[in-house]
Formats: sequence, C-alpha cells, structure tokens
Amino acid sequence: MTTAPDRARDEVTLRESVPPLREWATTFVVGLFMGTADGVPGVSGGTIALIAGVYERLVAAINAVTPDRFLAGLRALTPLDGGVSPDRAAAVLEAVDGWFLIAVMAGVGTAVVLVGQVVELANERAPVLLFGFFFGLIGASAVILLRAVAIRTLPEVVAALAGVVVAFVASGQSETVLSGGGLPVVFVAGAVAVSAMILPGLSGSLLLVILGQYTYMYTQLGNFLEGVVALATGGPLDALVDSAGVVVTFILGGLVGLFTIARVVRKALDINREVTYAFLVALVLGALRAPVTTLGGPEYSVTWNASTLQAFAGLAVAGAALVFVLDWYAVDIDLDGV
Repeated sequence: MTTAPDRARDEVTLRESVPPLREWATTFVVGLFMGTADGVPGVSGGTIALIAGVYERLVAAINAVTPDRFLAGLRALTPLDGGVSPDRAAAVLEAVDGWFLIAVMAGVGTAVVLVGQVVELANERAPVLLFGFFFGLIGASAVILLRAVAIRTLPEVVAALAGVVVAFVASGQSETVLSGGGLPVVFVAGAVAVSAMILPGLSGSLLLVILGQYTYMYTQLGNFLEGVVALATGGPLDALVDSAGVVVTFILGGLVGLFTIARVVRKALDINREVTYAFLVALVLGALRAPVTTLGGPEYSVTWNASTLQAFAGLAVAGAALVFVLDWYAVDIDLDGV
C-alpha cells in the first residue's frame, strides 16, 4: 500500500478496492512509527513519512479529501440518495486513496494511545526525566532544522524572530492563560497539533507543549480509556463522560485542522517557502523554554538543585541522541522539495 494507485477508477467494487492484507499491514506499521514520533515533542511524524517514502502520497491523499467527496461518501452509506451502495463508497475511497489514509491513521491512533500510557506513567513518577528527555528532543530538532533552513533575507529574519518570540512567550504563559479555556481551547489545540503532522520537522506534540495542553490531553486520554474499560466491565458511565467530551473535541479539532489549517500552511509554503519555514523552525527553538517552565509551574514545583539538574541533563542528552540517530537515517530529506 505504500505505492499510490496510478489513477482513481470511476467504477470499482468494494471487494476490488480493498488492498491486500500485506500492503495494509505495511502501511499500518508506517502509521505506528509516525504516531510514535507524533506522540513526543520534537520528533515529527512527517519526517518519519519522508523516511518511509510515503510523504508525497500522504499529502496528496489528504488534499484529495474535499467536502464534496466526503459528503458523497456519506450519501453512499445512507438510504437518502438511491440507497446504500458500498460500491459507490468504494469509488470515493479510491478517488482519495482512502484505504491508505485509513491504514495510516489507524497506525497513528494506535501508537498515540500506547505512547500516551507511557507518558502518563512517566509524568506521574518521574516528570523531571520526562521533560528532560523532551528538552533534548526539542533542542536536537532545532539544531537539525536550523541547519536545513538558510535564513538570509530580511523577511526570513523577521519571520524567524517572530517564531522564536511567539513560542517563547506562549511556552511561559499558556498554562496560566489557557488552563481555564475548556473545550474551545481543546478544539483549537487539536486543530493546530494534528495539522502539523504533515510538516516534516514540526511536531504536533511540541505545539501541544507550547499551548500547555500536552500532559493534560494525555491525562484525559488515560481517563477515557480507563472509563471505557470500567464501562465494559459493568462500571458507571460517569467515569467516561467527562473525559469523552475532551477526547472527542480534540479529535474533531484535529480533523478540522488536518483538512483546513494544514492546507493553509501548505499554501503559505507554496507562496514563500523560505519565510514560512523560517517561522515554523523558529517555533521549535523558542519552545525550548516549555519543558523548564512546565516543571517550575504549580503542577510540579520542581526545585532545581544538583540532583534534578543532573537527571534533567542526562535525559536531555538521551533525547538529543535519539533525534540525531533519526536524522542520520533521514540524510536525504530535502526541505526544498517539501
């Protein structure tokens, strides 16, 4: 499934459209790696897609999903427009490379859930180590991206400075300013974070850290999964309701972001790639403040001493090393072609 179909067929049966299991599994595994990368700040799922050779296909498939095609697919599955027709739905899937998208998104979703469990556990038991690791991921990503983006003209310099300032200020104020925003903030966070998935080098989780929503969303995801298990074993529905609203809102925001904000960013890249990427890369550099600020906030109130600094720095080195290893395998990535 890593090879895009040569052309969409107007007439195709559901059975004909379903890819072989091996191709499905291959793309699902790519999605797992992308989701694992997207689940931690500083590592980009878009970069993993480039390494795996599916980036252009992913972008093409996302851009192929239009409101008209989405509604056509829904009509094909309802009795409102000539009756339920799996074959018409299959034709829509064929037109947007839908089975590929489904396999990738299934892999991404599975990985995000698994990573979330690890993050939630680490956040409870060793937050200094967790955010030290994130600091290393972010710092190494900033080094790699700054090396790939030449900032030479005045507009590029202005855009880069603006990106650093925006991320630096937001990283210090977001938890205070946005903590009481409720579902609207969750919706916006989902839209912004998921839209970053198609941008190599820019991590959606990093944007959640900047917005002060990263650990909050993983806590809500953990509560949601626990609520589902409790309900399935005869527990009360109340345990599921609150977290379900947050998770569903985030997903809806993510879908909106994927098909709107992502297109806006792509348009900006088409208009002036250098200026747009200067701003986006500078966001990563400015976000280095976020892990330190978060640990010093009211949720953790970490006291910085020799012990905590040593632990933080040790995991930062490990995080940076991981990113540099990934970069070693992605040496052929050329941002000029993005």
